[in-house]
Amino acid sequence: MKQDVMPSIVRMDQETLKKLTAEVRETVATGYILPQAKKRFTSVNLWNIHRNRKQVSRFNNKWVF
Repeated sequence: MKQDVMPSIVRMDQETLKKLTAEVRETVATGYILPQAKKRFTSVNLWNIHRNRKQVSRFNNKWVF
């Protein structure tokens, strides 16, 4: 049976090693405020509230002894 084994130590030249280990300095934008999306209350929201209340009350009534 043939097995291909890679060496555990990878050899590379000094130039490549310096590029891989160089420190990268980044600046983060400060003072920028993301605009807040306005939440709208629609009839769908009201319908979901009503439906969820029915489901919860049905669940609670089921377990009452």
